[in-house]
Amino acid sequence: MIEPRCDERMDSRERIAVVIPAYQVARHIAQVLAGIPAWVDQIIVVDDASQDGTADLAAGVRDPRLEVVRHESNRGVGAAMMTGIDQASRSGCTVVVKMDGDGQMDPALIGDLVEPILDGEADFVKGNRFADPWTLRRMPRIRRVGNLALSFLTKISSGCWQVFDPTNGFFALDVSVFARLNRNLIHDRYFFESSLLLALRLQDAVILNIPMPANYGDETSSMSIGRVLVEFPFLLARQFARRIWLQYFVLGFSVASLFLVCGTLSCAFGAVWGALAWAASIRQGLPATTGTVMIAVLPLILGFELLIQAVVFDVTRVPTRPRSKLWRRRWQRPPAQGPLE
Repeated sequence: MIEPRCDERMDSRERIAVVIPAYQVARHIAQVLAGIPAWVDQIIVVDDASQDGTADLAAGVRDPRLEVVRHESNRGVGAAMMTGIDQASRSGCTVVVKMDGDGQMDPALIGDLVEPILDGEADFVKGNRFADPWTLRRMPRIRRVGNLALSFLTKISSGCWQVFDPTNGFFALDVSVFARLNRNLIHDRYFFESSLLLALRLQDAVILNIPMPANYGDETSSMSIGRVLVEFPFLLARQFARRIWLQYFVLGFSVASLFLVCGTLSCAFGAVWGALAWAASIRQGLPATTGTVMIAVLPLILGFELLIQAVVFDVTRVPTRPRSKLWRRRWQRPPAQGPLE
């Protein structure tokens, strides 16, 4: 665990906020708040219309840094986080850490998350539960398998190939970078972490991972596995299509864009030609000629190679210059309401 150099920060105006989106976590919220380090400047609990007294228990904690914000109706973890980040921004905080209220995240690791941002090395720092296979055994097997599969699919859809645990909700974010994100891309509910990665990727934000243990106790997840299986494939597919369109055809045009167009057209031609030739061969009862077969096979091979090259380009295109170095100097606080364009 690294404790930030609180007395030697790069800028005396640096302020750290911890935002806790809370829903039905009355059993754990007081313990979570008690563990937050003293050097954190502000703690914001956003109660997302809990019915178990979470907000009242949080408000009863005596800590001058603490502020409890309540949603009148349940809007989801993403909406709760955006409420908390907006509040932290209005208070002049420059770095926000997201913690869940169920006690799964170790507050001692907050320093590890914020240090790279304070040092100007990253815009977004995320915990990685897969760094240590021994501590990973603490994670229930069904969650371990599901998180591995979901993490891989999230890499593909968001383009953040260097993130090893994209579904992990323990992260730190530079507020000036968040102010530049398009909120229309950020999901209000459980898809929040994955959609946030897409918004960061489109801004070429620098993302780092830090190891953290998988910590599970008697908490109960409010996210249904069945709901994930039904909703997430569609959301991931839509995010992937949106990312490819925006990243390679709207916000920029590169050699990968050409590979994608030519490869897709080539594969489509080969597949259609081959299907028509195969149907004609069956209908006529005659084998297809070598030339007919090659006209179908060669475009398929060429198109596949072009698409593989596009994937290689996408994987190796990793931002290295933190955007916060530029944006902090002219940062303006995001509005309290309304999407950012």
